[in-house]
Amino acid sequence: MDRRPRTLVIIPAYNEESNLAGIIKEVRKKAPWVDIMVVDDGSKDDTAKIARELGVAVVTHSFNLGIGGAVQTGFKIARMWNYDVTVQIDGDGQHDPAFIGRLVKPIVEENVDISVGSRFLKNKKATGSFIRHVGIHFFSRLTTLITGARITDCSSGFRALNRSAIELFSDEYPVDFPDAEALIIARRAGLRIGEVPVPFRPRRGGKSSLYFWRFLWYPIKEGFSILMLLTKR
Repeated sequence: MDRRPRTLVIIPAYNEESNLAGIIKEVRKKAPWVDIMVVDDGSKDDTAKIARELGVAVVTHSFNLGIGGAVQTGFKIARMWNYDVTVQIDGDGQHDPAFIGRLVKPIVEENVDISVGSRFLKNKKATGSFIRHVGIHFFSRLTTLITGARITDCSSGFRALNRSAIELFSDEYPVDFPDAEALIIARRAGLRIGEVPVPFRPRRGGKSSLYFWRFLWYPIKEGFSILMLLTKR
């Protein structure tokens, strides 16, 4: 890209001390033109300390708000600091920062307002459990049906947003399991959504926040939340 937008990479992190240093160093190496901010979502380990020692911006919640609350904090600060683009990267190391440029390109070219990194767009056999795949594909098709935009990976947390999307999500963003709901909110607000193919990697360390009972609760809660969204103007 000839023109680099002023970009903030937001890394929401909860108890990611085993992954965070590697992610920050990898972002700096593979996308040296971005700024980095870690949103420590009430971690009980050294997540915030590690981020500060590496010299990135750190925001710490006094208690755990959940992934939606952490990401929205990042959007609010990006708006306050007047960034052109934000890129969300999960704190577990599954997203390869080498693809930040690919993710941001449709934003720079003004083709979309939100660019989503999809592991399924050109790879329908992406790794992961069968049950998880079924859930992702079901809600991706439901999101496609509701929004009219082709969505193959509604659960992807690897996303780039322009100023319009940052403004919207600074004021309105789902708190729990926000991925599909956020895309529906964006489309109902008139924003354009596109996907780019990216690979996902296995979690490097630590434990996923999507533990067993949350995994069972997810489809019920997500379905109900989407239904409630459709009742709002």
